[in-house]
Amino acid sequence: MIQLDVLCIGFLEREEDGSIREAHSTSTLIRTGGRNIVVDTSTEYMWPAVKTSFRQIGIFPEDVDTIILTHTHSDHVGNLKRYPKAKVYVHKGGKSEIPNAVIVEEDDFQVCPGVRMVHTPGHCTEECSVFIEADRRYVCAGDTIPLEANLREGKPPALNTDRRLAIESMDRIREYADVVIPGHGAPFMVR
Repeated sequence: MIQLDVLCIGFLEREEDGSIREAHSTSTLIRTGGRNIVVDTSTEYMWPAVKTSFRQIGIFPEDVDTIILTHTHSDHVGNLKRYPKAKVYVHKGGKSEIPNAVIVEEDDFQVCPGVRMVHTPGHCTEECSVFIEADRRYVCAGDTIPLEANLREGKPPALNTDRRLAIESMDRIREYADVVIPGHGAPFMVR
């Protein structure tokens, strides 16, 4: 059975004009079939929380064999170096180079049974979400859905490369998910 643990809950702080003052992504651990998969590594600022979560779960960062990046913005990749044995997956189209990353070409790629990378562009061209079939249907949405309010209010991410694609990607997640783990907030029930 697939188990999910949120390693840290990210957050966004905005200036009065709406620009981002500070951003730290949510990081999630997926355990399945002897595999330990981290979705987004967050920032160094969040590392103490991530480390505490690992300690409570009873595994070590060295036990992580796979990293899935929803995209390559700095607030999602800040702790890559903490996972020395992990193979890194990122969807094609990113401008940032991640050394030795596996570039996923498919729009729907099975990482392992029950865990899929699904291309959900709009925030940026390489944006993907991780669809997980566990006790419920979960989606680690990255910045396709940065905050719960984005989905509830039907608002695409404020920073986006294609508003129409962003809304289509949000709708795709809404149709699939029972629970969404947003890019910068706590998990929430869709239904």
